[in-house]
Amino acid sequence: MNNDTDKSTPILLLPFVLLWRLLGFVISLCTRVVAALLGLTLMVTGVALTMSVIGAVVGLPLSVFGLLLLVRALF
Repeated sequence: MNNDTDKSTPILLLPFVLLWRLLGFVISLCTRVVAALLGLTLMVTGVALTMSVIGAVVGLPLSVFGLLLLVRALF
């Protein structure tokens, strides 16, 4: 079905559209990798702080936040 709301890209603009979509995909992939690395780093730091009794107050929420960030990056 071809509705009035369907818009097709003119053939002359197709390379620019494809380049824009590729750029969006690369940026999305890079942000996911950065979020995963940051989440993993926060988890390791939080676990290291939790091993000391004094740092457990800060370490436990930090490791939970890192886990949530890692899960968000993966899904």
